[in-house]
Amino acid sequence: MAFNINALNLQTIRKGSTGSYVSAWQQFLQSKSFSIGAADGVFGNVTDIATRNYQASNNLTVDGVVGPGTYARALEQGYLFFVPNRTANMMLTYLNFGGAEIRDLQRSLNIIGPLVPPLAVDGDFGARSVEGLAETYKKIDINFRPRLEQTLSTATKQKLGADLPAALDIITEYARRLRQQLSGAHWVRFFPGSISIADLASPFRQRVQAFEQALRAAGAKMVIAATYRPPQRAYLMHYAARISRGEIAPQNVPSYAGVYIDWVHYTNAGSVQAARDMVNAYGIGNNPVALVSRHTQGYAIDWEITWSGTLNVRNAQGRIVSIGTPRTSYQNSILWQVGATYGVIHLRYDPPHWSIDGG
Repeated sequence: MAFNINALNLQTIRKGSTGSYVSAWQQFLQSKSFSIGAADGVFGNVTDIATRNYQASNNLTVDGVVGPGTYARALEQGYLFFVPNRTANMMLTYLNFGGAEIRDLQRSLNIIGPLVPPLAVDGDFGARSVEGLAETYKKIDINFRPRLEQTLSTATKQKLGADLPAALDIITEYARRLRQQLSGAHWVRFFPGSISIADLASPFRQRVQAFEQALRAAGAKMVIAATYRPPQRAYLMHYAARISRGEIAPQNVPSYAGVYIDWVHYTNAGSVQAARDMVNAYGIGNNPVALVSRHTQGYAIDWEITWSGTLNVRNAQGRIVSIGTPRTSYQNSILWQVGATYGVIHLRYDPPHWSIDGG
């Protein structure tokens, strides 16, 4: 490939270097299964050894220095997507796209999207063009690459020459990654919550275990919907609900460390629909989801307890309590009283919810 590596402004790093370029290099090494421990931005002994191992396995000069030669090989293997401070314009310059080629790309996206309203064909692949790229991939998915290749002009193809296939691969992968960052139902797979009592925090965990043991001994059936909820999942649920209800504009949602979601789609209608899709996927309906709650603290459990006939359950003091109808924990206040003896408190207005303090 004859791409313009200088457009990426890469810094030569070696043992003793620190900062974002070191972190990026460590993350790349991790992605290629070279052990570096934590990607902490410090080029120490472990990173030096991993770098030398990478160089040896790629027939490079084994000197522990990440410079032009090592970067060139790494770029062929996807390092471009780890480059710090990378912009779309920088990436396209690396791919030898000049103003005419960027305008051709913008024109092509307008056609294959089709994008409404259309992108400005101005040769500046800024934030709006990036949104258009993600929107186009969202619409046509696996057809993106062949459609783009078909639509680009002959002049662009001639300029890129033999590098055209690699350039299209990179643009397609960039578009795919942008699309995956967009909000939508697929985010429900990330930061999964637990349905295990073992994941609750002490002392609530022991209280629930004792209550559960008494319920099982009495013949009750239990279905757990949620216990511990990672704070990242709470963040996603909270803002998806707020966007869907029109309480906050997508562009005003604060970021959350480690959650690389893009709430802003090409149109506001697209942003709102994606948030609604998330709400439906999480199954939260109109229920408010707090950023910090007993679930994120490990002090809550959502479950339903049911039984047949009369449930003769032992409370925490050892006394047998007979409970009849209604035969569901959603409605039976006597069962709530039994749970309270164990320190597992039911929240009346949220039928499945029990917590350490009723909150």
